[in-house]
Amino acid sequence: MPNTDQLTQMKTGKGFIAALDQSGGSTPKALKLYGIDEDAYASEAEMFDLIHAMRARIAQAPAFTGDKVVGAILFEMTMDRDIGGKPAAQFLWQDRRVVPFLKVDKGLEGEHDGVQLMKPMPELDALLDRAVAAGIFGTKMRSVISAANREGIAAIVEQQFAVARQILAKGLVPIIEPEVTITIADKAEAENILLEELTRHLDSLDEGQEVMLKLTLPDTANLYGTLVGHPRIIRIVALSGGYSRDEANARLAENNGVIASFSRALTEGLSADQSDAEFNAAIAASIDSIYQASIT
Repeated sequence: MPNTDQLTQMKTGKGFIAALDQSGGSTPKALKLYGIDEDAYASEAEMFDLIHAMRARIAQAPAFTGDKVVGAILFEMTMDRDIGGKPAAQFLWQDRRVVPFLKVDKGLEGEHDGVQLMKPMPELDALLDRAVAAGIFGTKMRSVISAANREGIAAIVEQQFAVARQILAKGLVPIIEPEVTITIADKAEAENILLEELTRHLDSLDEGQEVMLKLTLPDTANLYGTLVGHPRIIRIVALSGGYSRDEANARLAENNGVIASFSRALTEGLSADQSDAEFNAAIAASIDSIYQASIT
């Protein structure tokens, strides 16, 4: 069973979820935006050391607390490392009252029927056991929708819920993330199909099974409003998906009951060259703006 205090924080806490889960493929871009070019590291190990230092700096900033940041999604290597002298998940919850989640997917398959399914995860059970031992509350897994193709979207949601049941069986809360690419011409149509499929699968969950959804900010405000109060939903969160922080916040504020789970939009304006005072002021301003959009 999930930690009851953490479950209460996720159901009723005011704020948003910080996405600190850049993987190997997205880390170079995240570091570059942070002011660290690829010539600053000579190996993957050095790259992950640098991104961990960035994440730890964010997590230890005075403004990064459960008062406004209700949860944080970690990359596997972050879960396995320390922040502030403690294992990452313990630091987040014990020192900051931030609920820890773990990204569990291993990347995407090639595009088929306008979507990219998740790659197989044969070692998922072992990873989930490690997550439970580390004090992780829930998980996150991402698929991508690039066309309003009903067969493809149905396949994505089917796969997400199949894996979600495996995660629920371990006593963890899954965040289901079928991301709709923001630049596609038929985005609104894709989102309508996605809503139908999500509703059908949520209705099929057993009593007592609860999940979270992480969704692209929709073209139609409050499109997912019928899911906000669904008995199988703990929380619906939104990804920034490439929108600037200002645009993501504006779109988020139009969707009642949905909170943010931003990554790039959260770290926008942060730099490795900033002094601690400058960095802490910048992340505090970012946190406050996303918090305000999440509680509107």
